[in-house]
Amino acid sequence: MPHADDLYAFLSTTRSIRRISDKPVDPATLERILQAAVWAPSGGNRQPWRMIAVQDRDTKQKLSEIYSAEWATYVDFNMKKVEGMPEEVVQQVAAGLAVGTAMAANLANIPVVVLFVHDPSALYVTDANLGRTPVVGGASLYPAVQNLLLAARAEGLGGVLTTLLSASEPAVRELIGFPADWGLYAMVPLGHPQGNHGPLRRAPLSEMVKYDRWS
Repeated sequence: MPHADDLYAFLSTTRSIRRISDKPVDPATLERILQAAVWAPSGGNRQPWRMIAVQDRDTKQKLSEIYSAEWATYVDFNMKKVEGMPEEVVQQVAAGLAVGTAMAANLANIPVVVLFVHDPSALYVTDANLGRTPVVGGASLYPAVQNLLLAARAEGLGGVLTTLLSASEPAVRELIGFPADWGLYAMVPLGHPQGNHGPLRRAPLSEMVKYDRWS
């Protein structure tokens, strides 16, 4: 019988894992994790997404090259954000980004790189015309990613959600071969962590929740 405490333990320790060893992932374990993603909810239960679990080293190396270029742009963006701030802040940000740089360069050695692709025509986007960036369509897409990450945590594995490859969608489509009218919305490198899970650092509940009204 499942225990609620187990769920809360996984929720509170499923951190973004970017240091991942090259130790292989057992095929049966991988299948359980992928199945957990399939159980995720979606609008109308349409499941307008698919996973591509990339294990071929040559393909992962090409993904690494594409991802590394996007990551370098992301690093420049973030370092410009901290220009003029105290040196300890700059160093802290730089150190955090360096971990991501290492992961990008090491992508070919990570056992599994899961790509999530979706069919935009199957999404009912209720906030498409509100004069801001629409996000509601993601409600049918990203629960699958979170399910995968939680299942990986339960299996003692880890990974990280990244969307940077979406900026190079045409190049990834050519490499992987997903349909021309489908989009790439997430990548999750997946494997055995080098280091520990959680605990997480998050804002306190009192800051994140309001009851009945905004003010």
